[in-house]
Amino acid sequence: MRRVTRFAAAASASAVLAVTATACGQSFAEANRASHAGVGLAFDIGGRDDHSFNEAAARGTENARKKLGVNVKMLTAKNGETEADREQRLSSFAEAGYNPVIGVGFAYSRSIENVAKDFPETSFGVVDAVPQGKNVDAMVFAEHEGSYLAGVAAALKSKNHKVGFIGGVNNALIQKFQAGFEQGVRDTDPNTKVTSQYLYPNNDKGFNDPAAAKAKAGGMLDSGIDVIYSAAGQSGAGAIEAISKRKGAWAIGVDSDQYLQPGLAKYKDCILTSVVKNVDVAVFDLIKSVEDGKPLTGVHAYDMKKKGVTLATSGGFIKDIQPQIDAARQKIVEGKVKVKETP
Repeated sequence: MRRVTRFAAAASASAVLAVTATACGQSFAEANRASHAGVGLAFDIGGRDDHSFNEAAARGTENARKKLGVNVKMLTAKNGETEADREQRLSSFAEAGYNPVIGVGFAYSRSIENVAKDFPETSFGVVDAVPQGKNVDAMVFAEHEGSYLAGVAAALKSKNHKVGFIGGVNNALIQKFQAGFEQGVRDTDPNTKVTSQYLYPNNDKGFNDPAAAKAKAGGMLDSGIDVIYSAAGQSGAGAIEAISKRKGAWAIGVDSDQYLQPGLAKYKDCILTSVVKNVDVAVFDLIKSVEDGKPLTGVHAYDMKKKGVTLATSGGFIKDIQPQIDAARQKIVEGKVKVKETP
């Protein structure tokens, strides 16, 4: 309780300073920015350089740094963390005056809910989870819809009529990727076989084990699978590496446009497309709302209709099937196709 009292007092003092500054000709945004330390971003396992999910969130903060002039501090999770570890990371941001404080990934759901109660004057955000809290912005995405388009592309590009899905951890979130992908393949070509496998049943290491993904992809390729979609965070880089060594095989990336990722540049010629979750947009939206003095709260869904999920076209490898992909996208947007969220 002492933390809350201390922070409430600090917030009140900051508000007075903001009002005074505004009266002296400074804009509200400038005054608000001066009243807090900046943005605190807590990465999921894999850190910023995962070429995927965390990287997308980081782009949102970098965009805010350039356009809004905010400071940004980033901290990274480690394998095998406890709830207490995550709460400590979030609390350290809030205690230091960072606002908003953002947790990247569903693993932060409970810790955001707990810590937000202790810092009612601070805005919190979490990606891929819906924790309770009057000062919490829950950013969720229609991964299944984007993955459906990946399934359409895979079915149309597979010469062997065999495609694969690799999930990092077998949980409800990653099952959305699997379900959408499988449905997209079936709706496009019922004769194409889909093989779906996971790296770990319930260990978050599945998002930070490229070697395991490389081995899993190798086994799929040996069985004749020639298009593989990985939803496994940093682990996916291992799958892409294995695919790059197999002539005629394609990888489908996730979360970020992996064709454009510098760390994957030497493999880009095998990256057919990527299911892009515009986490950067959601993160920027929250930061801007705090800077404007109108913090976002509640659940904000970024679906295909709102362009929260898209299919990347970098490399031009899906140009020949773009009409079919556009038609499938339109059916989803119009509600003619309902994409399942569970396999």
